Amino acid sequence: MRECSRLSRRAVLGLTAAALPLSTAAEAAAAPSTVIGGERLARTGVQVRGASRLPAKLTARSWLIADADSGEVLAASNAHRRLAPASTLKMLFADAVLQQFGRTERYTVKDADLADIPAGSSLVGIKPGITYTVEQLWQGVFLRSGNDAVHVLSHMNGGIAKTVAEMQAKAEDLQALDTHVVSPDGFDHPGQISSAYDLTLFARHGLKNADFRGYCGTRTADFPAGGKKTFQIQNTDRLLTGAWGLKTYDGLIGVKNGYTSNAGNTFTGAATRGGRTLLVTVMHPAEGSNAVYEQTAALLDWGFGYGRTAQAVGMLVDPLSEGGAKAGPAPGSKATRAAGDSGSSSDGGPSAGRLVEGAGGTVLLLAAAGAWAAKRRRRAVAAAAPAEAEAETGGEPTETGSGRHRR
Repeated sequence: MRECSRLSRRAVLGLTAAALPLSTAAEAAAAPSTVIGGERLARTGVQVRGASRLPAKLTARSWLIADADSGEVLAASNAHRRLAPASTLKMLFADAVLQQFGRTERYTVKDADLADIPAGSSLVGIKPGITYTVEQLWQGVFLRSGNDAVHVLSHMNGGIAKTVAEMQAKAEDLQALDTHVVSPDGFDHPGQISSAYDLTLFARHGLKNADFRGYCGTRTADFPAGGKKTFQIQNTDRLLTGAWGLKTYDGLIGVKNGYTSNAGNTFTGAATRGGRTLLVTVMHPAEGSNAVYEQTAALLDWGFGYGRTAQAVGMLVDPLSEGGAKAGPAPGSKATRAAGDSGSSSDGGPSAGRLVEGAGGTVLLLAAAGAWAAKRRRRAVAAAAPAEAEAETGGEPTETGSGRHRR
């Protein structure tokens, strides 16, 4: 758990989430205290207007489809549900760090740059003593989801702590207020959470940058192996490459996939057809590793077809630094209650929820978290079962000995 200097609302939320397992932390984290993108996106369940025939088999815990140009959200389900993002968080890493270095800059990797990579991380294969260009390091991030590439770039940027702080600041500028950053690589860390809405904001912002767009759409690249030797790396985005029995998606331009044992599969994809670009984020489908791509493709098909008649159920907001309007209070929040709001949604359903307020609520949540942690430690001593995780190749989950490969 990270130390917090101030017990702000965001800090309380981070402390509470950090004390729980990732799946529980996401459920315990309350809905945003402000409405981001419109009141309907704060509701639970499927939100769609003016269009029919949504894909029948959408088992993801959260998903969203939006028009990248207008920012209109065409349909969504649990858009602000806070869940572990896995390596899709690397989109925010790129949003925060990509423009800090020129593509042709060169850097010789030191042992210290790789010393703090979590055990079991997905790796592109960076070695100390080898000199890489910035372009090659970003290829390692986007194609292979290499945590080693992320950590090298983070150390070039002034260190992990500085990079995390810059990522959090970038998230707040983008108004991605469901996101709490603990590490720059998206690895499973308690309290590291985001949402389908926020991940879509990260992708939309990133795709405006030519380098970001180029990297996330690159299928293969030659990567330095030392001396004059290289080896080929392939993008693990299966809709881009057609791997593991999937067809390539016509018009796909990126963006980023992810998998960890606790987060499950996550994916944000973008595709262009007929001059129109759509963004889709799918988080935590119930089925296996191909489902996240299949459900993304189904939503894209719907968006380019039946979704053309959809009326917006919300908006992807603009960054504050680009003139975006700051979001107003959420239904049920203190501000709206003071103004006489009942806290219920317009259709009579439940409100988006309330942020845990006051020391009493915090103490109760932290106490429960402490009890859970103690119980977990006892179980861990009794028997430590190996967890499934997905190998570096982007394949099906495989056992990897004492470590776990994660994307």
